[in-house]
Amino acid sequence: MSDALFPTKFGEFRIHACDKCGTENVSLVYGAKPGTGNGNPGLREPVLVRLHSRCTTGDVFHSLRCDCGEQLENSIGMIKEEGQGIIIYLDQEGRGIGLMNKIKAYELQDKGYDTVEANHQLGFQSDPRTYETASGILKQLGIKSIRLITNNPKKIEALEAGGIKVAERVPLVIKPNKFDARYLKTKKDKMGHLL
Repeated sequence: MSDALFPTKFGEFRIHACDKCGTENVSLVYGAKPGTGNGNPGLREPVLVRLHSRCTTGDVFHSLRCDCGEQLENSIGMIKEEGQGIIIYLDQEGRGIGLMNKIKAYELQDKGYDTVEANHQLGFQSDPRTYETASGILKQLGIKSIRLITNNPKKIEALEAGGIKVAERVPLVIKPNKFDARYLKTKKDKMGHLL
């Protein structure tokens, strides 16, 4: 696992690139003890952790069609306030369907489909993401027990199946706007998110 100092507008992190993960997944570690470098960053457990799937439209361009960008920034704020924590940034754009297909799904949503229906129209599952890579990253970092920032119970189930103890679910509350209200309702009603 490659590891480097990563200063951001939110503070100084260490960025870790997972060499054995197959795709471009990274973790940002805040509050690592000096001199820990590769391997265990010396964080107190259970560690506050956010699994965040890449969302170019929300994270980079600040789209209002989803709550992803706000979720990421709020999670970083929570970790900074805690004084330590980890963001695992997973290469799973558009719930795993990719950026081009996500834009096709947007087009279908503009025609009245919700996000789940749009994915089905394009031949995908509602949410084909997996989290084995996240479990592997945590294990490479030497982390066994976490407090997970999430509204998605499937993340908890997947991490626990992967050998990571989820000691607590930390809710992530984002106020809906007029563009993402239906999207959030669909996540709650059709995907079981705890909103």
